[in-house]
Amino acid sequence: MHVICIIDDDSSVRKAVANLLKSEGYQPVCFQSGESFLASPWKNQAACLVLDLCMADMQGHDVQRSLNALGYRVPVICMSAQASEQAIAASMQAGAAQFIAKPFTAEVLLAALAGAVKDSI
Repeated sequence: MHVICIIDDDSSVRKAVANLLKSEGYQPVCFQSGESFLASPWKNQAACLVLDLCMADMQGHDVQRSLNALGYRVPVICMSAQASEQAIAASMQAGAAQFIAKPFTAEVLLAALAGAVKDSI
């Protein structure tokens, strides 16, 4: 069972994504901030991250930069309601596997996740 870490400061998004992933056979682990994720042992076990870019404290791109600096190469799916060309380009340049715009459908997230997890095996 693949561990998928969901990092979003919006509890309703975390809960909805976690419930969807659970129903699809993934093991979701939720974090309300980038700091809490980076301080956890789950960063060593994650098959993929679902990462919000715009959070109250540490931004998604900062999480990506921290992971890169630490040598972690886990696939990242960035998500944001602010889906500008600049945000998408910055995410992909930092190594994101996918970028999805909020709001998104279950099918869009699951397709992005399937591709990211498959590519990491």
